[in-house]
Amino acid sequence: MSGRIIQFGTSRFLQAHVAFFLHEAAEAGQKVGPISVVQVSGSGSRSGRVAAFGRPEGYPVVIRGMSDGKVIDRTVRVKSVDRGLSVANDWTEVTRLFVEEADFVVSNTGDTGYRTDPDGDNFSSGDHPPHSFPAKLAELLCRRWQASGRPLVVLPCELVTSNGQALKQVVVESAQRNSLPADFFEWLDREVAFADTLVDRIVSEPIEPIGAVAEPYALWAIKRAPGVRLPCTHEQIVLTDDLEPYERLKLHILNLGHTYLAEIWQTEGHASDQTVGGILADPGIRTRLEALYENEVVPGFALKGMGDEAQSYVSTTLDRFLNPFLNHRIADIAQHHAQKVERRIAAFLGWVGEQHEAPILRAIASRYPASGGIE
Repeated sequence: MSGRIIQFGTSRFLQAHVAFFLHEAAEAGQKVGPISVVQVSGSGSRSGRVAAFGRPEGYPVVIRGMSDGKVIDRTVRVKSVDRGLSVANDWTEVTRLFVEEADFVVSNTGDTGYRTDPDGDNFSSGDHPPHSFPAKLAELLCRRWQASGRPLVVLPCELVTSNGQALKQVVVESAQRNSLPADFFEWLDREVAFADTLVDRIVSEPIEPIGAVAEPYALWAIKRAPGVRLPCTHEQIVLTDDLEPYERLKLHILNLGHTYLAEIWQTEGHASDQTVGGILADPGIRTRLEALYENEVVPGFALKGMGDEAQSYVSTTLDRFLNPFLNHRIADIAQHHAQKVERRIAAFLGWVGEQHEAPILRAIASRYPASGGIE
């Protein structure tokens, strides 16, 4: 179904999500991949991870949790990745693979991934790439356009609303800054499909140098659009006409619940190494979370005609939070807390409207100024 996939980002999430799906598809007999993982940041601390991606035995992903009342505890050796590269050291080879072999691009570049750098984003004249990820991608697309103009599908996995269109916009801005001709932008619109996607899986722990521990639940929802196709067929990959219901459920139930627990953790003096499962072992806190969902969150979804979907997703979310096998540290969840309150809680209140009474959520939102940050 697909040729080479260039994956920008070495995160444990992608190791247990996209690459995991491709591995299972290949094991089922589909002709997919392989994946080349590209380190974007140039951080020396991850050089061992980059080198480890080339091991023929693959890397471990441990799936632990409950599914349909049964314990799941299995280890998969993911072999869909055939090599790791670094833009800092391997830009020439990254360019060759992108130009000659890639059919898909996947990215997960973190909170700052879509920021550009006007002072450092000039296209390279040799083996030194531009500074920002959008400019790197713009240069690679330019080289592909110049060489063959073959079609390409871009599947960003950053937690940004309309991530495909957001990434395309900053790529276009980088290309304009480098004075590319009109023919390039016409080709980009015609032959490069930037898909909006949503990813959902709790990947709680890394395994060094590569590998991860993850829950059984996973979703990769991809919005249908001209030119968009899937890199493989998998039961946890969904092609849909509308991403918003998936986005709202994840953002305003699962992510909102995490941020509510982080607020309790920060303001009520819990242990620094507390986990989601650990804090919910306190019956009082579990009752508070369940009441928040029942009294403030689900009724808000019901106002938008999504009450049944929300109730079902809350049940699934509580099972995921109570997974006894995942050490999901609240300290990790609490990073960039103010921005997450804005995006997960304040945005929910704005969506459901002033007529919806939600005293606990409104009290939390009032403690943090609007920041407009990325989740």
